[in-house]
Amino acid sequence: MENKTQSSHFIRNIIMDDIKEGRAQHVVTRFPPEPNGYLHIGHAKSICLNFGIADEFQGRTHLRFDDTNPTKEDTEYVESIKEDVKWLGFDWEALYFASDYFEEMYARAVLLIRKGKAYVDDQTAEEIRLSRGSFEEPGKESPYRNRSVEENLELFERMRKGEFKDGEKVLRAKIDMASPNINMRDPVLYRIAHATHHNTGDKWCIYPMYDFAHPLEDAIEGVTHSLCTTEFEDHRPLYDWVVAECEMEHVPRQYEFGRLNLTNTVMSKRKLKLLVDEKVVDGWDDPRMPTISGLRRRGYTPEAIRAFVTETGVSKGSGVVDTRMLEYFVREDLKLKAPRTMGVVKPLKVVITNYPEGQVEWLDAEINPENPDMGMRQIPFSREIYIEQDDFMENPPSKYFRLFPGNEVRLKHAYFIKCEDVVKDQNGNVIEIHCTYDPETKSGSGFTGRKVKGTIHWVEASHAVPAEFRLYEPLILDEEMESSDQFLNHLNPNSLQISNGFVEPDMKNVKGHDKFQFFRHGYFNVDPKHTTADQIVFNLIVSLKSSFDIKKAE
Repeated sequence: MENKTQSSHFIRNIIMDDIKEGRAQHVVTRFPPEPNGYLHIGHAKSICLNFGIADEFQGRTHLRFDDTNPTKEDTEYVESIKEDVKWLGFDWEALYFASDYFEEMYARAVLLIRKGKAYVDDQTAEEIRLSRGSFEEPGKESPYRNRSVEENLELFERMRKGEFKDGEKVLRAKIDMASPNINMRDPVLYRIAHATHHNTGDKWCIYPMYDFAHPLEDAIEGVTHSLCTTEFEDHRPLYDWVVAECEMEHVPRQYEFGRLNLTNTVMSKRKLKLLVDEKVVDGWDDPRMPTISGLRRRGYTPEAIRAFVTETGVSKGSGVVDTRMLEYFVREDLKLKAPRTMGVVKPLKVVITNYPEGQVEWLDAEINPENPDMGMRQIPFSREIYIEQDDFMENPPSKYFRLFPGNEVRLKHAYFIKCEDVVKDQNGNVIEIHCTYDPETKSGSGFTGRKVKGTIHWVEASHAVPAEFRLYEPLILDEEMESSDQFLNHLNPNSLQISNGFVEPDMKNVKGHDKFQFFRHGYFNVDPKHTTADQIVFNLIVSLKSSFDIKKAE
């Protein structure tokens, strides 16, 4: 696999120093998602970093599911995550689940109790929250903090046996209620949850908290560099405390990097799940979603996503990246790959009155003028064609160079046509236009008699293949809504627009995920979910042009 982390950054420098100074003989990383939702583009950064770093240093990467909360996890999420990682172009050295280690985690918790480093607390979650204090005030010790080791061992065992209700008791670390780091003020290590786990069934009714489980998982697996986003930086002292006090043989080190955020979307699994649950979108893989499965269904390529992630770099900062940068990279990836074709999204019929009735002519067209090796295709031409409604105006403004009464334009790959007449319905809407063509102006004939300023695309009517076009705009209007719980009030009502039109006849056998560039419209992907034998559905991946300048962004 190619190196996907080519630019220098501080994590690479740390690993190089660790190897040089003998602190690490090899590199083991892990990608540790919680299976409580689908992965999004922010996770792609972590995937590329963890797998890319290990690949660069001839190490290994584990895929591990932090499945410590059975009330929110599901095998559906597990399978989707595996699919996403594979699709991005990575493979794991080993597949693990936090639940694989529940027995050892329990034993380590017992060790903490025996050492006087953990106790069972009867306070409610709200009482514990209030007693933790603030940045200005120290916390208050629990009235149960000084229970004897014997009593704590007995109560913890009874917790495991299911003798208490949810929330009735927790196991807490005994660290320092006056610590300036609130995470060190006797954090909860275990809570009771009478819920069926997707892996262990009903074997357990107590489950370790993430901050307790995660460092143990890393230590058990021999992870050398535990890479996570900066919101976990304040948790690092607790991470190190758990590894040390649980007397783990292997000592991993945690390093934090800035998370990836994009404009005009949300990057929170909780908020993304809300969009799904409220049926704002038609699932986690809706093409408007920033999930990897949504981007895949829309038509983004793994190569484009990896290039985008590399370009954004790795640093401590967590800035917001313009979504247009991601769009730039998919354009760059598709421009030499995607066949060119013509599709009419909002059709208007044109009758070429001086073209012979019943005659069909086949014209040559490049499949991709930027990649001549892709060859040529043939497209039909006849008396009746479809053009875009927007390519005709009865009373155009100045500098409108497309079709209007008396004006002449070039049909892409075909002839010059001139508008002679207009047909309207009873409401005055234009439903058909009549034109004449000049047979001397055939594309490729070398005609130089006169120039026209406008070139429009079209689809021949008798061979046209009906198609549905799904056009997308950003789902979120306000770029600042990521931090607001009111983001549902800032949804774009035009985020999805559906049109029914036509495509060229050679498109009738397309398959899901086939990608094309439609002349003047943009890049489109055949929707794998809604396309059937009787109906082709195209998702707009990205328009052809953008005001975004990658050089200025750098």
